[in-house]
Amino acid sequence: MALSFLHNCAKDQDARAEVEFTSTQCEFVFATAGGPGDFPDSDEGSETGIAVEEVRNPELKEPRKYAVLLHNDDYTTMEFVIDVLKRFFRKTEQEAMEITMRVHHAGSGLAGIYSYDIAETKVSQVIEYARDNGHPLKSTMEPAD
Repeated sequence: MALSFLHNCAKDQDARAEVEFTSTQCEFVFATAGGPGDFPDSDEGSETGIAVEEVRNPELKEPRKYAVLLHNDDYTTMEFVIDVLKRFFRKTEQEAMEITMRVHHAGSGLAGIYSYDIAETKVSQVIEYARDNGHPLKSTMEPAD
Protein backbone atom coordinates (compact mmCIF):
# COMPACT_ATOMS: atom_id res chain seq x y z
CA MET A 1 0.00 0.00 0.00
CA ALA A 2 1.32 3.50 -0.83
CA LEU A 3 0.09 6.84 0.50
CA SER A 4 0.39 10.15 -1.30
CA PHE A 5 0.47 13.33 0.80
CA LEU A 6 -0.26 16.75 -0.70
CA HIS A 7 0.10 19.98 1.30
CA ASN A 8 -1.41 23.37 0.37
CA CYS A 9 1.30 25.77 1.55
CA ALA A 10 0.12 29.26 0.61
CA LYS A 11 -3.01 30.94 -0.78
CA ASP A 12 -1.24 33.11 -3.32
CA GLN A 13 1.42 30.68 -4.43
CA ASP A 14 0.92 29.51 -8.03
CA ALA A 15 3.92 27.22 -8.32
CA ARG A 16 3.62 23.51 -7.78
CA ALA A 17 6.61 21.42 -6.70
CA GLU A 18 6.77 17.70 -6.06
CA VAL A 19 9.37 15.53 -4.41
CA GLU A 20 8.95 11.76 -4.24
CA PHE A 21 10.47 9.52 -1.59
CA THR A 22 10.06 5.82 -2.21
CA SER A 23 10.69 2.94 0.16
CA THR A 24 9.58 -0.66 0.09
CA GLN A 25 6.63 0.22 2.31
CA CYS A 26 5.25 3.60 1.16
CA GLU A 27 5.49 6.32 -1.45
CA PHE A 28 5.15 9.93 -0.28
CA VAL A 29 4.49 12.88 -2.59
CA PHE A 30 4.85 16.39 -1.11
CA ALA A 31 3.59 19.36 -3.13
CA THR A 32 2.89 23.07 -2.90
CA ALA A 33 -0.14 24.48 -4.65
CA GLY A 34 -1.90 27.68 -5.65
CA GLY A 35 -4.51 28.26 -2.96
CA PRO A 36 -7.61 27.09 -1.11
CA GLY A 37 -9.71 24.52 -2.83
CA ASP A 38 -6.75 22.95 -4.63
CA PHE A 39 -6.97 19.87 -2.42
CA PRO A 40 -10.08 17.96 -1.35
CA ASP A 41 -9.52 18.43 2.40
CA SER A 42 -8.60 22.13 2.36
CA ASP A 43 -10.98 24.52 4.13
CA GLU A 44 -12.22 27.59 2.24
CA GLY A 45 -10.15 30.58 3.27
CA SER A 46 -7.48 28.65 5.11
CA GLU A 47 -3.89 28.68 3.98
CA THR A 48 -3.11 25.04 4.60
CA GLY A 49 -4.77 21.71 4.03
CA ILE A 50 -3.76 18.11 3.66
CA ALA A 51 -5.12 15.55 1.23
CA VAL A 52 -4.26 11.90 1.67
CA GLU A 53 -4.78 9.54 -1.24
CA GLU A 54 -4.44 5.80 -0.76
CA VAL A 55 -2.95 3.98 -3.72
CA ARG A 56 -3.33 0.20 -3.67
CA ASN A 57 -0.69 -2.01 -5.23
CA PRO A 58 -2.08 -5.09 -6.98
CA GLU A 59 -1.46 -8.46 -5.35
CA LEU A 60 1.30 -10.31 -7.16
CA LYS A 61 0.80 -14.01 -7.78
CA GLU A 62 3.58 -16.56 -8.00
CA PRO A 63 4.10 -17.54 -11.66
CA ARG A 64 2.75 -20.93 -12.65
CA LYS A 65 5.32 -23.74 -12.57
CA TYR A 66 5.82 -26.49 -15.15
CA ALA A 67 7.22 -29.99 -14.79
CA VAL A 68 9.76 -31.13 -17.38
CA LEU A 69 9.47 -34.86 -18.02
CA LEU A 70 11.69 -37.35 -19.81
CA HIS A 71 9.99 -40.33 -21.48
CA ASN A 72 11.18 -43.89 -21.93
CA ASP A 73 11.85 -45.38 -25.35
CA ASP A 74 13.45 -48.59 -26.60
CA TYR A 75 16.54 -46.96 -28.15
CA THR A 76 17.98 -44.22 -25.90
CA THR A 77 20.67 -45.58 -23.59
CA MET A 78 20.56 -45.10 -19.84
CA GLU A 79 24.01 -43.49 -20.02
CA PHE A 80 22.68 -40.86 -22.41
CA VAL A 81 19.68 -40.07 -20.16
CA ILE A 82 22.06 -39.68 -17.19
CA ASP A 83 24.22 -37.34 -19.29
CA VAL A 84 21.14 -35.24 -20.21
CA LEU A 85 20.04 -34.97 -16.58
CA LYS A 86 23.50 -33.88 -15.43
CA ARG A 87 24.10 -31.53 -18.38
CA PHE A 88 20.73 -29.72 -18.60
CA PHE A 89 19.19 -30.20 -15.16
CA ARG A 90 22.31 -30.03 -12.95
CA LYS A 91 21.60 -33.36 -11.30
CA THR A 92 24.25 -35.28 -9.42
CA GLU A 93 25.27 -38.73 -10.63
CA GLN A 94 23.06 -40.31 -7.93
CA GLU A 95 20.02 -38.10 -8.69
CA ALA A 96 20.42 -38.72 -12.43
CA MET A 97 20.57 -42.48 -11.87
CA GLU A 98 17.40 -42.44 -9.72
CA ILE A 99 15.46 -40.39 -12.29
CA THR A 100 16.72 -42.60 -15.13
CA MET A 101 15.49 -45.71 -13.31
CA ARG A 102 12.11 -44.05 -12.79
CA VAL A 103 11.95 -43.24 -16.52
CA HIS A 104 12.87 -46.85 -17.35
CA HIS A 105 10.36 -48.50 -14.98
CA ALA A 106 7.45 -46.04 -14.92
CA GLY A 107 7.68 -44.75 -18.49
CA SER A 108 8.53 -41.16 -17.54
CA GLY A 109 10.41 -39.25 -14.88
CA LEU A 110 10.48 -35.72 -13.51
CA ALA A 111 13.64 -33.87 -14.50
CA GLY A 112 12.70 -30.59 -12.80
CA ILE A 113 10.08 -27.91 -12.15
CA TYR A 114 10.51 -24.46 -13.69
CA SER A 115 8.71 -21.34 -14.87
CA TYR A 116 7.12 -21.64 -18.33
CA ASP A 117 9.96 -20.04 -20.31
CA ILE A 118 12.70 -22.03 -18.62
CA ALA A 119 10.76 -25.31 -18.91
CA GLU A 120 10.13 -24.68 -22.60
CA THR A 121 13.83 -23.95 -23.16
CA LYS A 122 14.91 -27.11 -21.30
CA VAL A 123 12.54 -29.29 -23.36
CA SER A 124 13.89 -27.79 -26.61
CA GLN A 125 17.51 -28.21 -25.50
CA VAL A 126 17.00 -31.86 -24.55
CA ILE A 127 15.23 -32.74 -27.81
CA GLU A 128 17.85 -30.95 -29.93
CA TYR A 129 20.75 -32.54 -28.03
CA ALA A 130 19.16 -36.00 -28.34
CA ARG A 131 18.59 -35.60 -32.10
CA ASP A 132 22.15 -34.31 -32.61
CA ASN A 133 23.41 -37.47 -30.88
CA GLY A 134 21.12 -39.89 -32.73
CA HIS A 135 18.67 -40.61 -29.88
CA PRO A 136 14.85 -40.43 -30.02
CA LEU A 137 14.59 -39.25 -26.37
CA LYS A 138 11.32 -37.43 -25.81
CA SER A 139 10.93 -34.57 -23.33
CA THR A 140 7.69 -32.75 -22.52
CA MET A 141 6.37 -30.18 -20.09
CA GLU A 142 3.08 -29.98 -18.20
CA PRO A 143 1.63 -27.76 -15.47
CA ALA A 144 3.07 -28.78 -12.10
CA ASP A 145 -0.13 -28.04 -10.14
